[in-house]
Amino acid sequence: MNRIIVTGASGFVGRATVAALADRGYEVHGVARTPVDDIRAHAWHTANLLDPAEASAVVRTAEASHLLHLAWTTAHGRYWSDPANLAWARATCSLAEAFIEAGGVRAVMSGSCAQYSWDSEAIGPSGIANETSTPRRPATLYGWAKQATAELLEAWSAQVGLSYATALVFFPYGPFEQPERLLPSVARSLLAGEAAEVSVGTQVRDFMHVEDCGAAIAALVDGGVTGAVNIGTGQGSSVADVARLIARLLEREDLLRLGARSATDEAPKIVADPTRLHNGVGVTPKYDLESGIRETIDWWSAHATKIAPG
Repeated sequence: MNRIIVTGASGFVGRATVAALADRGYEVHGVARTPVDDIRAHAWHTANLLDPAEASAVVRTAEASHLLHLAWTTAHGRYWSDPANLAWARATCSLAEAFIEAGGVRAVMSGSCAQYSWDSEAIGPSGIANETSTPRRPATLYGWAKQATAELLEAWSAQVGLSYATALVFFPYGPFEQPERLLPSVARSLLAGEAAEVSVGTQVRDFMHVEDCGAAIAALVDGGVTGAVNIGTGQGSSVADVARLIARLLEREDLLRLGARSATDEAPKIVADPTRLHNGVGVTPKYDLESGIRETIDWWSAHATKIAPG
C-alpha cells in the first residue's frame, strides 16, 4: 500500500481527492490546521505549513512515498492578489525539499487554469487552453506564484529524479464549496425563496463537479504522467446558463436576476483541453453539468438549515 501526504486535505477539493485516493488503496495522511472527522484519512497531522520546521516534521513522521500538495491561500475574493501567495510559494519549495530529502518518489501540486494567459490573443477565439501550446502568462499574483513554483519544481525534479506533475484545475463546484461562489450563492438564495442576483453572465467556463476533480487528481497521483495536466471537462458553459439551470431545477426562474450585478472584466471563454487527462491519465468525468448541479442542489438543500444564505 502506498502512503501519501495530502496537504489541504480538509478543503473543498481536498476532501473529494482524499476519498478518491482511499478508493485507490492509498494510506492517506492528511495535513490540516484542524482535522475533520468525516474525511477518509488514515491519520491526521496538525501543522502550519508556512513554518518549514513544522512541514519538515510532518514529512519525517509520515514517511510517505507520495505527496499531494493542495494547500494554498484560497480566501474568496482576496486570493488573486493576496501577498500570502508569496509565502505559499516559499513554503511549497520547502515542503518539496523536505519530501525529496526523506526519499519521496512521486509529488503532485495543485495548480490552476489561472496560470494560463487569459488574453484573447494568447488563448485564441476558441478559449481552449492546451498544456503545450497555450502561453502561461498569468494576470494575477496568485497565477504567477503558482506558475513560478510549478516551473521550479519541474526543473528541480528532473535533477533529483522525482516524478512530478502539476494539476491545472479549472472550475470545480459541488458540496462543501465556499458559499460565496457562483453555484452555492445562486442555489442557497433560491432555496431560501430569495432573489438570486447574477451578472449578465456571458463568460464561458469549464465547470467540473468536485468529485470528478478529486478522481482526476487521484488518478494523476497514481500514474506516471509528469508535467502539467489540465483538470477539466473540455465543455464550456456560460455563467448565465449555469444560473438558469439551477433556477430551472429548483423551479424558481422567477427569482433569478441576471444582470443585477456588475460584470467583471474577465476573459470571455476559458475551457480545458482534456486530451492529456483522457489519454494520458485515463480519466473521463462521471457527471455532466445537469446531473452534477442536481446533486449539488440536493446537498445544499440538505444543509440549508445549517448554512444560511449569504
